[in-house]
Amino acid sequence: QVQLVESGGGLVQAGGSLRLSCAVLGSIFGSNTMGWYRQAPGKQRELVATITSGGSTNYADTAKGRFTISRGNAKNTVYLQMSTLKPEDTAVYYCNAKREGQIYRYDYWGQGTQVTVSS
Repeated sequence: QVQLVESGGGLVQAGGSLRLSCAVLGSIFGSNTMGWYRQAPGKQRELVATITSGGSTNYADTAKGRFTISRGNAKNTVYLQMSTLKPEDTAVYYCNAKREGQIYRYDYWGQGTQVTVSS
């Protein structure tokens, strides 16, 4: 059974920084895209950033210039370095691992980690 385990969330003042981590427990294979999404109260889940196995990244406009997504040396780990945080960044942040293959595909989500930015 595959689990994605996030850590690193917490309470931070506006302008501060946090680093989120996500590790995959269990085995997943093949190239994939890992990413971070977030959901604020009363809002839909939205993309924050993604990174492919090859290192290509994609950021939401709200994250560009402030957040950096990276993959760790350990297979299937992903990080999100968040800087210059704003109160509107407050949300539950979810890790995702996805592979879109015709034969072998998966789409796993973590349980989420709360990020709260105070003004």
